[in-house]
Amino acid sequence: MLLRTPMENGGMSTESTTASAGLRLDEDSPGSRDNARFLCEASALAYLPAEAGEARFKALLGLNARLFSAGNTQAWLATDDTNIVVAFRGTESPMSIDGLKDVLLTDAMNLLVVPEGRLGHDLAAAGVGARFHKGFADAIATIWDPLAAAIDAEVKKRDRPVWITGHSLGGALALYAAWLLKRRFIPVHEVCTFGGPMIGNRVASEAFNREFSGRIFRYVNGRDPVPKLPTLSLVANEFLHVDAERLVGKDPVTRIVDLVGTVASKATNGILSGTLLDEAWTHLNAEVASHFLDRYREQLRG
Repeated sequence: MLLRTPMENGGMSTESTTASAGLRLDEDSPGSRDNARFLCEASALAYLPAEAGEARFKALLGLNARLFSAGNTQAWLATDDTNIVVAFRGTESPMSIDGLKDVLLTDAMNLLVVPEGRLGHDLAAAGVGARFHKGFADAIATIWDPLAAAIDAEVKKRDRPVWITGHSLGGALALYAAWLLKRRFIPVHEVCTFGGPMIGNRVASEAFNREFSGRIFRYVNGRDPVPKLPTLSLVANEFLHVDAERLVGKDPVTRIVDLVGTVASKATNGILSGTLLDEAWTHLNAEVASHFLDRYREQLRG
């Protein structure tokens, strides 16, 4: 069994070592709480700017980290002698989901497509009928080529398990990254997401389940609104989650219809449109605290 703990990496201050005590990755225990705690911290650090992020990845997780950023997409490649960690940032602020309204609700069904270009070709390998969220595909495309090249170089330098993680939108990008790395024949050891949205339709999700069986772990807070999206319907949805869901906290998993209050009674055939979209988003935003990464961190520690 290979355990990786920050305290094994020299050069850390006593304060940093104390702060990072107990954080470790165990490649022989996929889906373990230890792995989830470590990757949750990496997901939190993914929100930091370059200088602060480099310092915190080193101090807290013992990893040497590089930032890849373009537009609103940001990812960190963090490594040591035994692990390669890729962490994607969510929206620009970990304390808000306002930037997700259009991609998760208003334009949800218009964005369920077969993406174009090289990235679209790789995603199309999921099979006939597979559809993916165009917004997420466009986001990862902005940084994918340099990020993938850097990951490939790290794997060739030393064979180590590749871990991919992210919170919110970053969770969606983590799943896309896993698929795209597989298309480059780079094995992914584990994907761990926190409060991530759905990324594609049933055909796409089933392809992920086949290719990454036992390697994807989606951590979900029961009242977190983001994992219930994207959708325009309160009764049916063309989007579907990949396996496997891990519930954190004491709240049971709710449905989107449970979170939108009186909007449900106004929606014709359960379809959200017009002003109902704004009303529904107001209700969903009322549950935003359940989406905060700090909440996930606290529940994983419990």
